[in-house]
Amino acid sequence: MQRLRITFSRGEEVKYTSHLDVMRLWERALRRAGIPIAYSQGFSPHPKISIAAPLAIGVTSDGELMDIQLRRRASPYFFIKTVSEQLPRGIWLLRVEQVALSLPSLQSQVRQAEYRVELETDKGAQDVEEALRSFLATDQLPWQHQRDTGMRRYDLRPLVARLWLIEWQESWCTLGMRLRTDSTATGRPEQVSLALGFPHRPRSIHRTKLILAGFSSF
Repeated sequence: MQRLRITFSRGEEVKYTSHLDVMRLWERALRRAGIPIAYSQGFSPHPKISIAAPLAIGVTSDGELMDIQLRRRASPYFFIKTVSEQLPRGIWLLRVEQVALSLPSLQSQVRQAEYRVELETDKGAQDVEEALRSFLATDQLPWQHQRDTGMRRYDLRPLVARLWLIEWQESWCTLGMRLRTDSTATGRPEQVSLALGFPHRPRSIHRTKLILAGFSSF
């Protein structure tokens, strides 16, 4: 048995593809590449593939993480060469490495995610910087938003670890956000943008990396 950790990107071509469809896409690509995937036991066996944190619809990424278990060993070079040929446009393999079988599940290790968020604005650069400082200086920020299951109320402030201005132009700016992402709570860039005083939905949201427990970043 072998456990491989894959880092991959998702571009514009697949940003509206659901998490379930992405999982199916990977299963097909691995089968076509002849990768010896391990399967679970039981009445309905399923491939041992796990993605760290589902990506929201409409978001692109350079930092998606996935673990797969194999019945037989395969080198990272062989994996990249054979699987890359089976992937559709919009998904690219960035890195493959072996990790210990004994590690906890990938999903349980995720702690934070970083994003690049592009926003329309009529604020000056100094005003944007001040909005970021004011947000980070706040101890609590009661928040609510409507979901399919009803109104959700929570404290938004603990979900935000860092905010910074990456770029400013006359009618738009790009923010960096490091947000909590774990099994108990997930920070949403569009909600943070609203709380910062940007009324329009972001032009684009791009997840740059996931941060795991015990690691500075991936």
